Amino acid sequence: MTPDYQDDPVAPLVDIIIPTHNRAHLIPIAVRAALDQSWWNCRVTVIDDAGSDRTEETLRPFFERPNFNYIRLAKNLGTANAKNAGLLLTGGAAVTFHDSDDIPHRDKLLHQVRVLCARDIHADPCLNWAPTGHRPGQRLDVGAALVHHELILPDGRRVEIRRDQSLFDDVFPNTQMGTQVPGEWTHINSGLFRHATLARNGGFENCIEEDREFRNRLILNGEIVWIVPELLLTKIETPDSLTQSKTTDYDSERRRADRLLVWERVAEWRRTGRVRPVEIDLPDLKLERVSNPALLCARNLPMTAGTRVAVEAILGQWQKGRSASEAAA
Repeated sequence: MTPDYQDDPVAPLVDIIIPTHNRAHLIPIAVRAALDQSWWNCRVTVIDDAGSDRTEETLRPFFERPNFNYIRLAKNLGTANAKNAGLLLTGGAAVTFHDSDDIPHRDKLLHQVRVLCARDIHADPCLNWAPTGHRPGQRLDVGAALVHHELILPDGRRVEIRRDQSLFDDVFPNTQMGTQVPGEWTHINSGLFRHATLARNGGFENCIEEDREFRNRLILNGEIVWIVPELLLTKIETPDSLTQSKTTDYDSERRRADRLLVWERVAEWRRTGRVRPVEIDLPDLKLERVSNPALLCARNLPMTAGTRVAVEAILGQWQKGRSASEAAA
């Protein structure tokens, strides 16, 4: 299929990608909240990362929705590459990612889309735009629209995350004192990203700090990031969340190793003034189940040659199957 990512200045198509793994007890709430967004031109794609629970059965009531697609991966890829798979197989003008335990406010996308579509944003001459590659007075296209969120912790505490400065914690950690919880930053994961921003910067690094590295890459490469100063998302932390689990929390060996990778990219920026795009590398990508093959698209992103072949094979396989079933009907 041809991609849909040509920007529509009035009504861009937005893809909401929800990666999930063994969250059958939570995922229907996240899907319903995504489908109930007041921004009408959106579609929801769940990427089931080869889980072993009843996720598919739980989501079956949504299969008849024309703007919903359930994709089950043939093998487990991890959170970052599940997101990358979602990117490769959708084609909207903009993309947002919701976790399987996220509950977005119904107007979240509406606020973000209006920011991305704004044509009256300019580089204020009182700021130093030279490091970003922009000129004073130049009209700016917002590449990412972020929102504030609230965090419900396993012990019942509710924390409002409004720390815009924390977006720079890997570059200027000296400005990040006084946080209430580890990782208290305006969350990049639920931002709305223009397709062109992804085309310039690539996909997610294959690590559990993938959202943090992606955030840094966009900022350090001069992408225009707009923050909507409202609580438009509820993130629910459970004992098995990545940031709560003993093997992947902020003190875990795995996360410490991934932080070193993140900081290496910051060092690269200090040396060169740029952070290189991340090529998506999924040459063995295969799908076990697709509920709505008509929604599959091929997004034009930095990827390896093997990955491009795999995507073309997937589209050929599932589109051929759809055509055969339609002919039989």
